[in-house]
Amino acid sequence: MQFRTQIPVPKSNSPISYDSEIVSLGSCFAVNMGEKFNYFKFQNTINPFGILFHPVALSRFIDYSLNEKEFTEADIFHHNERWHCFDAHSDLSSNSKEALLENLNTTIKNSSQRLKKASHLILTLGTAWVYRLNKTNSLVANCHKVPQKEFIKELLPTSEIKEALSNIIRSITKVNPDISFTFTVSPVRHIKDGFTENQWSKANLITAVHETIKESNKNTSYFPSYEIMMDELRDYRFYAEDMIHPNQIAIDYIWERFCESTITEDALKTMKEADAIQKGSQHRSFNPESDQHKAFLVKLEQKIIALQKKHPHIVF
Repeated sequence: MQFRTQIPVPKSNSPISYDSEIVSLGSCFAVNMGEKFNYFKFQNTINPFGILFHPVALSRFIDYSLNEKEFTEADIFHHNERWHCFDAHSDLSSNSKEALLENLNTTIKNSSQRLKKASHLILTLGTAWVYRLNKTNSLVANCHKVPQKEFIKELLPTSEIKEALSNIIRSITKVNPDISFTFTVSPVRHIKDGFTENQWSKANLITAVHETIKESNKNTSYFPSYEIMMDELRDYRFYAEDMIHPNQIAIDYIWERFCESTITEDALKTMKEADAIQKGSQHRSFNPESDQHKAFLVKLEQKIIALQKKHPHIVF
């Protein structure tokens, strides 16, 4: 897909290859992009604590991981017949208190190792609107459908967003000095906050990211997911039925722009091989017992073995 006007995206100083180890964190658009990495069989970890929408939640998760915080009963609560943690998404919630604590602590330990080994950290910021729990006066990552009256809604100022992002860079580079940071702002519009309020939120995020990158002497860059959606794809045909989330055409296009700027030439070739194998694996024959289909499966297995010889981490 080509557009007459394209947002310029400079080539990355730290391009991603199949040797790269990637951690993708942030809003639901981080999941969209992370699933692309998974489809093409990159070494990638997506949101171990589930979707985290705002920068303070991301910074806190990274600190917890690097310090290997041990969660206890004091960090969780029971609501609507399930156990939850305000620092994690409801994907980690459980009917069992013990299961939730085990899941949180195992995830933290695994995330610590991933962050210390990662070559690339991709952070997708969703919103600057946050909720502060009255009882503890602390910001939560997820409200878990606790009644609204238990929280105060606030907009993070640029200064606090910068502080959270700078803390992320500082904390990780202490233990992983060669890591590369890519920041992006999610193109998903948080319309429930209001149309004007959504723009206000995105503006604070974009300003904070650019100021952080400008002031950082680390390997940081910005990928304009939000700007591509708002300017190149400024048409409702690129939105899902809810008119809020990008549809698959938009996700594929933004991924294509990301690949142009960030993926190495060799990796792009490998992606084509992985894509061919994925499509072959999804093929369903009308006659699975035919000689033709059996020959097809043999060739497919040969392609998998050849690709795994070059990149042993790849598993189909």
